[in-house]
Amino acid sequence: MARQPVLEFWYEFASTYSHLAAQRIEAAAETAGVSVRWRPFLVGPLFASQGWTTSPFNLFPAKGRNMWRDLERQAAAYGLPPITKPDPFPQNSLNAVRVAIFGQDQDWLVPFSKAVFSASFSQGRSISEPAAVVAILDSLGLDGTQVLKAAASDTNKTKLRVSVEEARSRGIYGAPTFLTDDGELFWGNDRLEQALAWASGDRPPGLR
Repeated sequence: MARQPVLEFWYEFASTYSHLAAQRIEAAAETAGVSVRWRPFLVGPLFASQGWTTSPFNLFPAKGRNMWRDLERQAAAYGLPPITKPDPFPQNSLNAVRVAIFGQDQDWLVPFSKAVFSASFSQGRSISEPAAVVAILDSLGLDGTQVLKAAASDTNKTKLRVSVEEARSRGIYGAPTFLTDDGELFWGNDRLEQALAWASGDRPPGLR
């Protein structure tokens, strides 16, 4: 039996378009016959290396205003709940990302990740404080306090730093980013279908 192609989904909990991608990637990948590997990471260090101290949607107000309207349109088109802008934006996602890194090999990673995105962008709840992350974990039937404690270990912090450096070394500069088996990079929620097509072997004429 042929091995199913894999698409890596690099996402950041503070990222608006990562929210859209997270809510729809599973169904789209199943249709395309592609397996998804969820890769949480922090995009802030990559922004800092470009001289940005916050989201580019804050640095460029016109771009930010259009982004929020576009997000509303896209959520409605995908049949997702209405968008709620977190205050402040972007939220500090460190605790949530640490938990996701800790849970990368666990079956709760995907439901946890989707729950974090929903809390932030659909429900208008904070994801920054440890208690907020614990509450999400508890809602999934996990011991949130113990998971958060494990996620704060030096070993897990090192794993997070390694993930950021891996992202940097592979040319990732924002989120969401999709990487195929052969290293082809697609950036942005609106490139998900193209990434899945490439991963499944459907390439534009003349490209290999």
